[in-house]
Amino acid sequence: MAFPPLANDTFLRACLRQATPYTPLWLMRQAGRYLPEYKATRARAGSFMGLATNVQYATEVTLQPLERFPLDAAILFSDILTVPDAMGLGLSFAEGEGPKLARPLRDEAAVAALQVPDLENLRYVFDAVTSIRHALKGRVPLIGFSGSPWTLACYMVEGGGSADDWRGVKAMLYSRPDLMHRILEVNAEAVAAYLNAQIDAGAQAVMVFDSWGGALSHRAFLEFSLPYTARVLSKLKQAKDGATIPRIVFTKGGGLWLPQMEQLDCNVLGVDWTVNLAQARAQVGASKALQGNLDPAVLFAPPEQVAAEARRVLEEFGTPHQGAGTGPTHIFNLGHGISQHTPPEHVHALVEAVHAHSAHMRLASAS
Repeated sequence: MAFPPLANDTFLRACLRQATPYTPLWLMRQAGRYLPEYKATRARAGSFMGLATNVQYATEVTLQPLERFPLDAAILFSDILTVPDAMGLGLSFAEGEGPKLARPLRDEAAVAALQVPDLENLRYVFDAVTSIRHALKGRVPLIGFSGSPWTLACYMVEGGGSADDWRGVKAMLYSRPDLMHRILEVNAEAVAAYLNAQIDAGAQAVMVFDSWGGALSHRAFLEFSLPYTARVLSKLKQAKDGATIPRIVFTKGGGLWLPQMEQLDCNVLGVDWTVNLAQARAQVGASKALQGNLDPAVLFAPPEQVAAEARRVLEEFGTPHQGAGTGPTHIFNLGHGISQHTPPEHVHALVEAVHAHSAHMRLASAS
């Protein structure tokens, strides 16, 4: 299918560790509840799933933040639990309560019955990707995404989020590791197929959210999270229509494992706000671009302080690679998703500060 040519490829070039005139910026959960226009669209849709499964609504809310802010990438509006839902686990969202799965994996029979879903059950996602690509008219690239096999397993066993300790999924991990590995194997196959279908539909980069990798012990992360993320990456298409498809991995709480994560077959590692970007650059900057890592709570501070903190993050990473070839590059983002309570004008201050100061840093370095 033919899409309009891309006008701003700054994000994609930074993903590939190529020089850019400024540091590109996008925000996790940038299309969401902090925007009044999103709330209005969701009200028309009637529910979160009514929003996510309607191609027109999903397209509309994906583009809403780009109408307000000069962001350098769009990210598909969807949810990581669409995959378990397509597996037959029954996803719903109660207002103010988060996601719920009606049929969680609580016994051996349920785990044995788990199968990679029919991708036709996720057709609404792929149709939304194509619709968004056309609606963007080449303004910026579109990112597709999925939860990691481990993060999906957390919800699939618990039946929803966990207030503190992920007791159910960790009990299975330690008492029946065979069942956990079976879930993760199916999830890895499903996630890879899901992301490849998003690429076929028009996604220009894909991101794996290992949102709960940091809940694991060191040994457990290396056994139950990292190798299954690696399995997904090994199956992903790396190019489409002659263009490289960058692959991004974000593990919340994953700073301890950056040396191990450097071995992943991806282009970009996302880091949360607990990570020092200068140290991360020294550890993995020779092979991976870095994405992050402003604390989302900074956005509750006055705009001038938001701008100051943005400059601090940029200075911590240092001036990215300039000139020909490849080298250390930075994609500015939050260390996790933007809060629904964030004032939109504070986001404007952030975007303005990142673009202006990162361009200034390059000019100062070149002079």
